[in-house]
Amino acid sequence: MSNTLKNLLHSPKFMVGFILFIAILLTILIYPLFNPGNPLEMIGVGTFAKPGTYISLYDATSSQKETLKIANAEEKRIAAALSDEDRVKMLEWLSAYGVDVTEVDASNTDAILELWMANYNPDASIKGFTKSETRNFRLIQNRITELMSADTLIIYEEGAEDSKSKIVKTDYVNLNAIANVKTLPLGTDNFGRDVLKELVSAAGTSIIIGLIAGSVATVIGLTLGLLAGYLGGNADEIIMFITTVFTVIPGFVLLILISYSLGQDQRGPTIVAIVIGCTSWTWTARSVRSQVISLRNRDHVNLSKLSGHSLGRIILTDILPYIASYVVMAFILQVSSGILSEAQLSLLGLGPKTTTTPTLGLMMNWAMLYSAHTNGSWWAYFPVILTIACISFSLNLMNTGMDQVFNPALRD
Repeated sequence: MSNTLKNLLHSPKFMVGFILFIAILLTILIYPLFNPGNPLEMIGVGTFAKPGTYISLYDATSSQKETLKIANAEEKRIAAALSDEDRVKMLEWLSAYGVDVTEVDASNTDAILELWMANYNPDASIKGFTKSETRNFRLIQNRITELMSADTLIIYEEGAEDSKSKIVKTDYVNLNAIANVKTLPLGTDNFGRDVLKELVSAAGTSIIIGLIAGSVATVIGLTLGLLAGYLGGNADEIIMFITTVFTVIPGFVLLILISYSLGQDQRGPTIVAIVIGCTSWTWTARSVRSQVISLRNRDHVNLSKLSGHSLGRIILTDILPYIASYVVMAFILQVSSGILSEAQLSLLGLGPKTTTTPTLGLMMNWAMLYSAHTNGSWWAYFPVILTIACISFSLNLMNTGMDQVFNPALRD
């Protein structure tokens, strides 16, 4: 055992996968300590708030102000007010007006503004633009002019016409002086929920589902494979017939049918995990059977038979220890397969209940239903894809490293 552990610790692939998986587990365990609460709590009224730090505007206006004169503040203010589409449209107008913009990049706001302020003529008649586009150009010009000319913002208190406060462009507030500040590293999802908080909880739930599904599939496959390989004869034929039936029927189709028949209210994470495990044991059973067939006629097994040892004792003490490493590798692959199966089921709307516990698959399902991939809200789905990939990659890397240690044919 000590020699095996030493070999594993010297396997680069196993160690990289192991460290990555442990890092994911530590994140799942530690992050809730810094950001406690319900991961499905809706903190935003709108949908898909962008990643960043949000401050209370109400608190900011009442906080102590300092006067600062920061260079390029005006340009940054205008750049923030112009969208990417506005910059592209401005370049189109300038090009149609005869200005050379071939060397100007659409992200270079300063260059675009300089050309725009020097050349834009609202009364110019340019062919190729509709009335709506022409009106949009005037709105862009009005927005830029307003930002450049207005130095003061006046805020009136509700119900009090004479009570008002002025905010000038040089007024700044220390972030630490604002009472309510919320940092959302991954923004919010379609329901206004903290994506990072939800992602950490979902990753933990998906790993639990994978562990349960992997355990169920490994136990079923190991039991049937041991019996079929050791007993042989009619028992082997019956078990292999059952295995073949489950193999012929596509496992994912069977998984979909079973999940659909259970109904939404009955599909908790544990039930889904058990269903996944009960439909993914076939290849484990076949692989274990082939391993046992090569062991059942060895001398130590025959000696146990002659000594009158029971079937259970022979399997547990004379056969199982010789395939233990293979069983562990099969379990790791089943865990990875279980996580991916849950994600596929949930993406189809057949995963766990959507109102109680988040999973990685459910987050993908929510992002797809609310078109996060088409409206540019990458933070709602890309971190989920990356998390699934990292978990599967770490598990498969661990399995590859173990295979190189335990399989003499693969050793360097």
